[in-house]
Amino acid sequence: MEGKEEDVRVGANKFPERQPIGTAAQSQEKDYKEPPPAPLFEPGELKSWSFYRAGIAEFMATFLFLYITILTVMGVVKSSSKCSTVGIQGIAWAFGGMIFALVYCTAGISGPLSHPSSFFFGYFHRFYFDSCFLTLSFYHQPPSKTFPRVSWVGGHINPAVTFGLFLARKLSLTRALFYMVMQCLGAICGAGVVKGFQKGVYENNGGGANVVAAGYSKGDGLGAEIVGTFILVYTVLSATDAKRNARDSHVPILAPLPIGFAVFLVHLATIPITGTGINPARSLGAAIIYNKDHAWDDHWIFWVGPFIGAALAAFYHQIVIRAIPFKSRS
Repeated sequence: MEGKEEDVRVGANKFPERQPIGTAAQSQEKDYKEPPPAPLFEPGELKSWSFYRAGIAEFMATFLFLYITILTVMGVVKSSSKCSTVGIQGIAWAFGGMIFALVYCTAGISGPLSHPSSFFFGYFHRFYFDSCFLTLSFYHQPPSKTFPRVSWVGGHINPAVTFGLFLARKLSLTRALFYMVMQCLGAICGAGVVKGFQKGVYENNGGGANVVAAGYSKGDGLGAEIVGTFILVYTVLSATDAKRNARDSHVPILAPLPIGFAVFLVHLATIPITGTGINPARSLGAAIIYNKDHAWDDHWIFWVGPFIGAALAAFYHQIVIRAIPFKSRS
């Protein structure tokens, strides 16, 4: 190596160190295909078996999620010595691990779908930011003989995630509402099965219902739910981003892995505050089956907080990280 100097600007692998970032990167030739935004309403979905099997998958995934996680919570809280149980760390692993497994199993159940009905609809609602104002506008998409392919994301297991993906134009309002209903039904059934197994233990130990812990205000609980759900939905949007998947295609990382890990970390941080909701279906299922007054006192927090956090994450990812509105206008 004597007599030779390494070019530190390039590095040993001869790959340029400087990479375009932000809007500069978006002017380069794409090695991926940006999926078209989902229409606000898609009537043709209601005639598709894929639509209903995706809803059934959401029901089953949320059912299994509540069953395992609430059982884990009951195993911890019923013990007089936390050292003999998995503790808070084990509860966090149960939530994060189940999300990893269930997202892996059901994320592709709906798959990329062709939508013949899109041939007949040329006007879609589209949201974009103009200066500092959110403007509702119409745009015209001329009919084409080739039907667009919209990549519908499955394996949400969480109405807040579904809401965030809806705001990011990843799925239609019809599908979003259907997913939320099936997720809530699955959560109720999952918590109900746990109560059927251990009725006394379930009723005497809080039933896994989310409440704001003593020493914290409702504002504290609301803030914890907003930030926790922001982290989760932001991770979901980033892990399923078409551009990121194309750019990092050489990195063998499963999308469910960072999502499950985000759930795990949020639970570690917020279990002492609210028991960690960040999932309105999970909170609703436990509250309905437990059905005690104090379980309903703070229940609004576990809907308002996650939906605010999901909306903030969707806008941040689409507008700041991806700059979708600005790229579309250019």
